[in-house]
Parts: sequence; C-alpha cells; structure tokens
Amino acid sequence: MTSRWVVDVQQQRSYDVDWRFISLWILNEDLKADWYTPQYRAGHYLGHKGLRIANAIRLQEDGEAVGAWYTTLGEALHLNNRRDEARADNEAFLEAMLDEAGFSAAYLSDADDDSHDAYLRAETELALSRAGKDVGTPILTFRPGSNREGSFFGPVISKAPKGEDASELWDAIEKLATSGVAELKRSNRAAPDYT
Repeated sequence: MTSRWVVDVQQQRSYDVDWRFISLWILNEDLKADWYTPQYRAGHYLGHKGLRIANAIRLQEDGEAVGAWYTTLGEALHLNNRRDEARADNEAFLEAMLDEAGFSAAYLSDADDDSHDAYLRAETELALSRAGKDVGTPILTFRPGSNREGSFFGPVISKAPKGEDASELWDAIEKLATSGVAELKRSNRAAPDYT
C-alpha cells in the first residue's frame, strides 16, 4: 500500500525515488516464535529471492526498472492473490513475473544467487539504522543526505491515498520525519483495500 502511495506522489511531483531493500527473511532469520511457521518463513524467503532479482535489476538497469519489478511482484501477490501459485513453484512464479514485467528470463538465476545477500544485508541494516530496531517495512527516508534527513517506519496504511490526499499525507509525514518526531503509532484497524 505504501509503495502505491509513494508512486502516486512521485508522479505528481516528479520526484526521484531510490527504491532500497529490506529483507524480512534476513530481518527475521533468528526469530523463534510460534507464529513464525515454516510456511511464513518460506513466504519471506520468496520475497528475499525477489529482492535478489531486484538487486540484479538495480545493478544492470535503474531505479525505475526496480520500481517496475516491485510493482509487478506486489500486484501479483497482493492485488491478484497469486500467493498459492507462488508457494507451489517459486521458480515458475518468478519466471512468469519477469515475463509479465518485460524483463529478461536471465534474471531468474539471480533468485538463487546468494552473492546479492551482502548488499541486501547492508540495505536492511541501513534501514534499521535510520528507523531503529524492531521495526519492519516500510521505512521511508525523506531528504536523504541533507541536514534535514528524517526516516520513519511506515506509514502502514490500509488504503493508498491518491491525488491531493496522497500529497497531503506525504507533506504531513515528511514534516514529522524531518522535525524530530520519533514515533507515531496506533494499531492497524482496517483491512487492506487494494482497489
């Protein structure tokens, strides 16, 4: 949801977005909890394989291409509910996603190439250094590299605002992130609305 909101604002304001990676598989690799079942972990590993492909795309193409890959994968899993297909055969699913997104099937080999993991670990650590430990995704950084840089975990939203609403939320979150606010939280109260 957050990425769809970011894309809307990006298009409205002609912003450059540097898509960076947080691997939930890495983030939770030492987690021992009843709810973190093998199936749950397998889903995180599928996401990690998708991030390996995203890193290969980043190395060979550009941020816009990474965004296109992320969108294709996210829409398939979250909007089109193709999780069962992904679980049944990770390789066939990722290959289909590459085809649907217009990428070379050669990127499929990157899904199992652990040479990407050092970069994914570094990106995950960078995100956590900006927003703190014990958070997940998304993490947004506003004005990176400036003296007003600010990061937040979130916003976790159940529906991606569009148009003026998207811009207003962006401005509010940017203001909070760059003003020193450390945390703003409430429990998630609405089911995701992918429409």
